[in-house]
Amino acid sequence: MNLLTGVASTQLFGGEVSPAVLHLVEKARHTPREQVAAMLWAAALGSPQSLPLYYLLYKLHAGLGELEDALQAARKGLEAAAQAAALAPDWRAVQRGDADFDQPGPARFWLFTLKALAFIELRRGQRQAAQALVAQLRQLDPADTLGASVIEALLRESQA
Repeated sequence: MNLLTGVASTQLFGGEVSPAVLHLVEKARHTPREQVAAMLWAAALGSPQSLPLYYLLYKLHAGLGELEDALQAARKGLEAAAQAAALAPDWRAVQRGDADFDQPGPARFWLFTLKALAFIELRRGQRQAAQALVAQLRQLDPADTLGASVIEALLRESQA
């Protein structure tokens, strides 16, 4: 079980979360809130390919309503995952056959982070950006295994 997500870490990141990151998470649990983000950002600077750190950052910032910071963390996470999965740096250029998005690993995390970006953009009031991200999710995940339909429903509700 993954302390970060409540699901097996292999399902999200494609492997176990490193002991260093787990130690950091444990330390962050006992650190004053105003210092946690700085701690995680410093760790991400020191380990820019550590996908779990970006997940923690965008979840933390989004949960606190710090949407610009969440957006920045998700974009950096998307960039790191694209590099690890050998995907195009521009998410709009990625095609279904470019990677196996159904298997755990960096490509799956990339897709998960694309969904996070769509949700963050929706919360920021950027409907067109959210719709474009959802359209890409639909192309890459036609079975909707990550639940882009939830964001589509939120888009419809916010339009009404």
